[in-house]
Amino acid sequence: MRYGALPYDLAHLFGGAALVLSFALLYQRRIPAVINIYALQAMVLAAAACWQGFVQSAPQLYLTGVITLAVKGIAIPIALHRIIRRLEIHRAIETALGVFPSMVLGVGLVALAILVVTPTTSQVLTREDLATALSVVLLGMLVMITRRSALTQVVGFMSLENGLILAAVGVAGMPLVVELAVAVLVMVAAVVFGIFFFRIRERFESLDVSHLDRVARAQK
Repeated sequence: MRYGALPYDLAHLFGGAALVLSFALLYQRRIPAVINIYALQAMVLAAAACWQGFVQSAPQLYLTGVITLAVKGIAIPIALHRIIRRLEIHRAIETALGVFPSMVLGVGLVALAILVVTPTTSQVLTREDLATALSVVLLGMLVMITRRSALTQVVGFMSLENGLILAAVGVAGMPLVVELAVAVLVMVAAVVFGIFFFRIRERFESLDVSHLDRVARAQK
């Protein structure tokens, strides 16, 4: 392999791995496994940030990779595992769509991302990185829409944010303050969602968000 092709190949390897893990989130129906897949996706994202730091000669991306690994790859998954142990949640996830329709819709969203991004730039590496990142964002949104458990919807939200970081690190010159702001936002959101979980569980003895729909209808 020529060194000149190495940045292109490894960037695609990391982006492709993140995309495959997004499909794994969409496929998986066990909550502990969903959290583990999210942690693995965050680790891949951290590796992608460090690699882009090397390729772009941007030391700030190494810091982005370390923060991503510490917060999204370790701290948040540990906190989520503790929450499901405290709430004693071990059953399968209820979904609004079956696995097969969800996967087909996911493939369609990836095709849509490619069609949207392909005409926007002439740089092959940037164009394909952005298409992959947008695909991860759209699949995260799909996880949020098709899952009825509040916890898995939060994982979908954080997977969506992984796609945003993947896009940010793939574009040369992205200010570090933007990446740090996103990391802080995720930490704050994790705390808020944790409180939200316990309030839902205390009120309904379940994290199924369909209970909230019934309350809203009853109040009308």
